[in-house]
Amino acid sequence: MPATPAAQLDTAALRQFILGLAEGMIAAEDSVDYIHETLGQVARAYGADDVEFVILPTLILVETGSGETERLALRTSRPGGLRFDQIAALYDLIEQARSGSIDPRDGIGRLNEIGASRPRHGWVVRVLGHALLTAGLSLLLAPTWEGVLIAFGLGAVLGLAKLIRSPTLQLVFPVVAAFVSGVVVFLLAPHVPMGDPVRLMIAPLATFLPGGVLTTATMELAARQMVAGSSRLVTGLVQLGLLSFGIIAAGTVVGVASTTYVPLVTTEGFPWWTAVLGVLLFAVGNFLHFSAPGRTFGWILLVLLVAYAGQSIGSVLVGATISGFVGAAVMTPLVLWIGTLKHGAPTQLTFLPAFWLLVPGAAGLVGLTEAVGSGASLEDFADALTSIMSIALGVLIGTAVYRFAKHGAAEVASFHIDVPALREEEEPPLWARFVPGTPRSFWGRARREASTSPSEDDN
Repeated sequence: MPATPAAQLDTAALRQFILGLAEGMIAAEDSVDYIHETLGQVARAYGADDVEFVILPTLILVETGSGETERLALRTSRPGGLRFDQIAALYDLIEQARSGSIDPRDGIGRLNEIGASRPRHGWVVRVLGHALLTAGLSLLLAPTWEGVLIAFGLGAVLGLAKLIRSPTLQLVFPVVAAFVSGVVVFLLAPHVPMGDPVRLMIAPLATFLPGGVLTTATMELAARQMVAGSSRLVTGLVQLGLLSFGIIAAGTVVGVASTTYVPLVTTEGFPWWTAVLGVLLFAVGNFLHFSAPGRTFGWILLVLLVAYAGQSIGSVLVGATISGFVGAAVMTPLVLWIGTLKHGAPTQLTFLPAFWLLVPGAAGLVGLTEAVGSGASLEDFADALTSIMSIALGVLIGTAVYRFAKHGAAEVASFHIDVPALREEEEPPLWARFVPGTPRSFWGRARREASTSPSEDDN
């Protein structure tokens, strides 16, 4: 249905529609500066130029009108919680709203449908997906076949528990998941050659790691969104602390030594194709667990391969600590380009798995667990924060490169400066009246008058 003309626009419906779009984008973990930019485009598409926004990670304010017609609407929200199929449907709706091609009331109905939609896959397939993504990530973090089997089992148990809809359980579930993962791994470590137990127990916690939150926070701080960026940063660090607390509590219950928390260096060699297999399993797991639309699987896999290849190259060139910078810098333009394609995928749908693969949250969790559990210094945790910052910087640079590649050539071609001309009706400075050769000079007035006056032959 075409949009309502500006003169007949229902501003109350438009306010609620914009609130719903903002709430959905926050749930998709988009940055507040991008949300503000998108909502501005939507408002202009409906001819509402007097709309103001205040966007925070947990609060949305929308004001329309001015003077006596001024109205303010607010809504609280929380990030996270959308499946990939819901994210894809949300951004399809946003594209319609950007062009004003859907009535705001119809848009509100569509938002409600997206929120109430059922996942594409049943609980068995979704649990299998969580187990697969856990197994794939374990191949990349602590590659042993015994470790892969343990990670697969833990991923299945935690994936099933994640599907339980209980606000109370969701509040404490990250700590419970870290505790369960830690107990199982610490109990099996003396009897099973699983490689590095600390890194292995990170794999089942992949979807709890705040890598995307910390990276988005750094990007928002760089964009001078200080309130949103600092609140996300604190939230991400607290999440890391809770996960680390669960692991250390598990170690205390089992009775492990403090040296157990120090990551081990795996010397066992694995064929090159195990990394490709790990990325493939990770992509399939994300696709199944989060019920991604079928057309997006190829894009998810492509972004993950590019991100992992970039990170691997960066590890060789600049070291493991800031290798995520290379991975983020090369995958970000690809993600943004895919988002512009007619049959592509929304940026957040491919960004989030890439963040989990680059594992900024896992690096932070390993560093914090080692610092607290083994009594070591905070140097390892500082290195983890450096890796997070490097990933965020890679995203920023990748975004800048993409925008220059897309818009830079046209902007350079149309670059033009209008040279202001001195108009004759403007009065020149007093000194210019006495300097020969300047406009309206006193010395050249007689000559100009003679040249412009009609000659006798013309008469």
